Amino acid sequence: MSLALATLLHEWRRYLAAVLALAFSGVLILSQVGLVTGILTAYTATIDRSPADIVIMPPKAQSLMGTTVAEVPSRIRPRMYLHPEVAAVDTWEVNIADWTNIPQAGGQQVRTYARVAMVDPTPGSVTLPTDFPEAARRALETPMAVVVDASALKKLGVAVGDPVILRGQTLQVAATVTGYANIEIPTAFVSRDTLIRLRMLTSGDRSGLLLLKLKHPERAAEVRDFLNAQANGEYRAWLPKDLSRANGAEFMQEQVVGILLGFSLVLALLIGIGITSQTLRGAVASNIREFASLRALGVSMGALRGVVVELAFWVGIAGLLVTALLMGCVLVAARLNNIAMSLPLAYVGEVAVLLMAIALVSGFLSLGALSRSQPAELLR
Repeated sequence: MSLALATLLHEWRRYLAAVLALAFSGVLILSQVGLVTGILTAYTATIDRSPADIVIMPPKAQSLMGTTVAEVPSRIRPRMYLHPEVAAVDTWEVNIADWTNIPQAGGQQVRTYARVAMVDPTPGSVTLPTDFPEAARRALETPMAVVVDASALKKLGVAVGDPVILRGQTLQVAATVTGYANIEIPTAFVSRDTLIRLRMLTSGDRSGLLLLKLKHPERAAEVRDFLNAQANGEYRAWLPKDLSRANGAEFMQEQVVGILLGFSLVLALLIGIGITSQTLRGAVASNIREFASLRALGVSMGALRGVVVELAFWVGIAGLLVTALLMGCVLVAARLNNIAMSLPLAYVGEVAVLLMAIALVSGFLSLGALSRSQPAELLR
């Protein structure tokens, strides 16, 4: 075992503040990223979890952010079948409508807005999310039925079986789903038949975004390239994974989101470097006689600096482990409270690199304390 690791294990109380500072910095950043990406995934959940292999978007759209759903010419839908691999085509219909519950005696009336998303309850439908419960699918087969996420029941002021007024018409909450929590605006799922009755189905020369299901999903890239070559500037075909990455990148560039994450990053850097460097410097100063003894035995100053930097490295590793433990608790708490949080591995990796960089920079900043590690210190 190296001297640095043995020192950390033996005198872990001296370095606990540094480890906790790094962990706090990591949890602060990851929690903000998790909430932001959770909002995004809640918005695009019906596409991300659908069996669609290709998404047809407006030609100039760079993501779903800021894209009007009804921007695809309806005349191009039959052209999707030009490629023999296309098995099914359907539209992605999402609208905002006013929602009013019908409270029982003594209950409270709730007037709010709901995001109405169309789901075709036919088994194997391209708009039917793969994780939709069978009970919810069957419930949507009933005309004027609506399905909501379980976390939104209280916010919407309803329970399963209650009637509601959506866009001026009476519907019934027939079932609930989980995993579609949205902290901005609740999502209500309805069938195509119900959407038509609500007069919310896009019609005319425009349609919603098109979702395509292929006979052989492994050929999705080939079909995408073929459809884009035939587009004539009227649409653009995307693979769902590419669209998901574009959505994330666009969302992270939003002004409010950027300010929020930037503030969290700066705060994490100040806390991490400030506390970690001071803790390491104090720990080195408290062991100055031990370092002086090593100098007396002929150990070079360069080797001692290496020990301190390695010690900072192991503090960083310990900080990552504590961060993982704390974030696990945060994710569990979020799930129990129906708060949508998502942590893409790319962002987790970037935060891990950042925490290690903070630890190493703090180690270099604490090297000044070694200047007192002279053999003469042993005579005091």
